[in-house]
Amino acid sequence: MAQTEKKGGLLRKSSASKKPLKEKVVLMYDEIFTTEDPSKCNPRFWEELFLMKVNLEYLEGKLEALDGEELMKIKDNINCLFQHCIQALGEEHPIRVVNALQTLCALIRGVHQKNKSTSGFDIINMLVGFDKAELCMKNLMESLDSLLCAEGSESLKSLCLKLLLCLVTVTDNISQNTILEYVMINSIFEAILQILSSPLSRREHGYDAVVLLALLVNYRKYESVNPYIVKLSIVDDEATLNGMGLVIAQALSEYNRQYKDKEEEHQTGFFSALTNMVSKEAVTNEAILLALYEAVHLNRNFITVLAQSHPEMGLMTTPTSPVPTTPVTPLGTTPPSSDVISSAELPLDADVQTSNLLITFLKYSSIVMQDTKDEHRLHSGKLCLIILTCIAEDQYANAFLHDDNMNFRVNLHRMPMRHRKKAADKNLPCRPLVCAVLDLMVEFIVTHMMKEFPMDLYVRCIQIVHKLLCYQKKCRVRLHYTWRELWSALINLLKFLMSNETVLLAKHNIFTLALMVVNLFNMFITYGDTFLPTPSSYDELYYEIIRMHQNFDNLYSMVLRLSTNAGQWKEPASKVTHALVNIRAIINHFNPKIESYAAVNHISQLSEDQVRSISINVRKNLAFNTLSQELLLKEFSTIS
Repeated sequence: MAQTEKKGGLLRKSSASKKPLKEKVVLMYDEIFTTEDPSKCNPRFWEELFLMKVNLEYLEGKLEALDGEELMKIKDNINCLFQHCIQALGEEHPIRVVNALQTLCALIRGVHQKNKSTSGFDIINMLVGFDKAELCMKNLMESLDSLLCAEGSESLKSLCLKLLLCLVTVTDNISQNTILEYVMINSIFEAILQILSSPLSRREHGYDAVVLLALLVNYRKYESVNPYIVKLSIVDDEATLNGMGLVIAQALSEYNRQYKDKEEEHQTGFFSALTNMVSKEAVTNEAILLALYEAVHLNRNFITVLAQSHPEMGLMTTPTSPVPTTPVTPLGTTPPSSDVISSAELPLDADVQTSNLLITFLKYSSIVMQDTKDEHRLHSGKLCLIILTCIAEDQYANAFLHDDNMNFRVNLHRMPMRHRKKAADKNLPCRPLVCAVLDLMVEFIVTHMMKEFPMDLYVRCIQIVHKLLCYQKKCRVRLHYTWRELWSALINLLKFLMSNETVLLAKHNIFTLALMVVNLFNMFITYGDTFLPTPSSYDELYYEIIRMHQNFDNLYSMVLRLSTNAGQWKEPASKVTHALVNIRAIINHFNPKIESYAAVNHISQLSEDQVRSISINVRKNLAFNTLSQELLLKEFSTIS
């Protein structure tokens, strides 16, 4: 008997003398792609169609092969197919429901391919027809909501989410997708929350649910009232918020694990291979970053989820199956198949390093922010900094960031550089989480001084440092941190801006960034006594300023030159000139004394301790050299 093989909807017999036979479902599709009503000759046509296994490839290919005019000719049949798909979703037989869902996905994707340059209006008309759109879309959304909330098949729920993601991403610009008006009116928000609050549903569908929610929140968010924004902002159910946090943490943790594995594979010359992996995976994780941003930005209650402790995810293994790699599907979704155990379910083990969502996110950020030359990495890096800005602005987040009782060992990834050694993981101290945030900012400042200067990212980076310092000043938090690394990085940044003045000024207003850096130093100088850990920290600050005084002198010369000339940079340069008053006062006060000490003692270059001793003596003697209060009052009383 001749064997039969299947290819592209055709059934081929091994004998070359016979013509290839088409599957029945393909023959039925062909009937739909004519101008005649397929149910005229066969009244049971639609009923039979949804009992046939869907041939997605053939159906999408058929739609793609038609031009716009040909597609309009069969619009009535496409509308009819769409409507019968919706009716089939209410059937009791799961096979019909599955086939209807898959057919809807193929229809939406196929019509979208033909209407890429057009608006959502045209897609609605082509799929369902304007006259029936409201009722059909209401029925569709109600059916999807019922399927997602039911106790039934997890595979059906998965297909429902895939279909919704198809609907949401039908246009490149989500706010131009008019189909989403029906998703706004017929909300599935509660169904999404139900998935996130249930451990079983979250494990199976959490990733798609979180991505879907993030996308829906961004539909015309600045143009009209988006019900998903309003509802997300007031969610206070702990299980739901923790569920969302666990899905995000799992996706980011899986990415971190893959990166670490790749890093260990390529110990020498591995950077190019790693950046390729970063670039590819950054695209799929942008949606998860978007979800994290919306949760942190919109919902104050979610801030507590950031600090929820659990064992290091990389150390957790499930006995049933290994942690899967994240596949990239046509929809851009990468649902992990294993879930993270919630903290309430965990056995405590003193030997296991604890972690939380914030630590996982910081590690992820340290990877994607390494190389920002690629557009996707640049977008991901920017989103990471925006999320950190939201965190740095929040009072509660700052409280746990600076909490001395919440110390963690955070192993950030550092860009390979010839002039520095790779830090050993074991030597990392346990510190408050704010130290890891500051480390990440310092690392970014040091490693991105290049011709394609990411100005926007630098501005956000300095703003984050400033917000953290404001909290420390306000709450008088004396953080034991190696501030000298930050000061050195900031001074080197100023040096870079000056060295590349001509190139950078052609693209950026570098004085905005220079002013922010100078103002950080002003904050340390003026208010450092409220948040620097010890008096010697102040001496280190003064030493660093004096040691690197040439950079500040050069900056002053540059901004003075531009502020005295009539040009576009006059005003921003003059602001930097005024901001340098404190730093110049310190340099002008101490430099003559240091030079004098060096001359008397025949020393060409002073050590740090020698400069410190001078600084301390000057500070001690300030009180004795100052006029008494009585003399001051007497002098001022005579001023007219």
